[in-house]
Amino acid sequence: MPRVFNFSAGPATLPDVVLEQARDELLDWRGVGASIVELSHRGKEFMGVAAEAEADLRRLLSISDDYVVLFLAGGATTAQALVPLNLASAGQRADYVVTGHWGKTAIKQARPYVDVNIAATSEAGGFRDLPARADWQLSPDAAYVHITANETIHGVEFRDIPDVGDVPLVADFSSSIASEPLDVSKFGVIYAGAQKNLGPVGVTVVILRRNLLERAGQPRADIFDYRSHVKGESMLNTPPTWNWYLAGLVFKWMLAEGGVEEFARRNARKAAALYAAIDGSGGFYRNDVAAPVRSRMNVPFFLHDASLDKAFLAESEAAGLIGLKGHRALGGMRASIYNAMPEAGVRALIGFMDDFRKRHG
Repeated sequence: MPRVFNFSAGPATLPDVVLEQARDELLDWRGVGASIVELSHRGKEFMGVAAEAEADLRRLLSISDDYVVLFLAGGATTAQALVPLNLASAGQRADYVVTGHWGKTAIKQARPYVDVNIAATSEAGGFRDLPARADWQLSPDAAYVHITANETIHGVEFRDIPDVGDVPLVADFSSSIASEPLDVSKFGVIYAGAQKNLGPVGVTVVILRRNLLERAGQPRADIFDYRSHVKGESMLNTPPTWNWYLAGLVFKWMLAEGGVEEFARRNARKAAALYAAIDGSGGFYRNDVAAPVRSRMNVPFFLHDASLDKAFLAESEAAGLIGLKGHRALGGMRASIYNAMPEAGVRALIGFMDDFRKRHG
């Protein structure tokens, strides 16, 4: 069966060449006679894989030595809880800017540990825009300011890094990391679940400014302590080695394709074409997000008549376009067009959407 175009939000599509290499190496990794998933994480073979992955990610994102890089299990939701445990004193104020579902989830994970200040939110408007920076009510004594760089469900993205002064900026980049050049130095912490742009589900990347390790944080088990993970080189416990290995292959693929600069160009073209198709459909399709903050990674859209949703999904799947059903929190449709989604996939989707409109309009 030929490969379909997979528009799922995560776990998301992976590059064919990466999957093919993983398949070819599955039984015998580099001639050792065993799979990498069977080898000890303490052995020289996997230690080499881990070191290569970190070096490649540093090169890909231009991460300086002022930052540590961790590869952890638990997903971005666990990372949301680790941030306050490690960066704030018990009950200390922490500022959160809420621009969608995952911003609200971050607050839920943080509330047991910090005094959450919702510095700004766009919920009243249905998360269709970003709150104006001038309206943010930041706390001068906050432990950090948290944002969600790209909201996967609502399709809203920060196109500029907000200035929050001397307070560390913490950002969930799960659905937009490595999609374009990023000035890492503007952030205290960047975290990202891998399953959208970086690799498979099961491993989370944390990029942490070293001087933040000096913070005492709150009483916590060793396994929840960033400092312990740094000391253990992300191997305080047995890491998700297969997922880490696959992420490393994706990093090498991105570098070989031209790095984040090249993906920025591709992603801009894909997003522009898809939004143009939606906006130019005469109202048959619509996207409700304010144009300046529309996500380049996740494009939610609605049909003018919701009774056509079932037919749209069935026919699109039959056409080899899967994963287009919108999140249950929002409904409608959603096309996730991460780095590994080729431009041909977006063209195929646009062609299907035009044909469907002509037949059902």
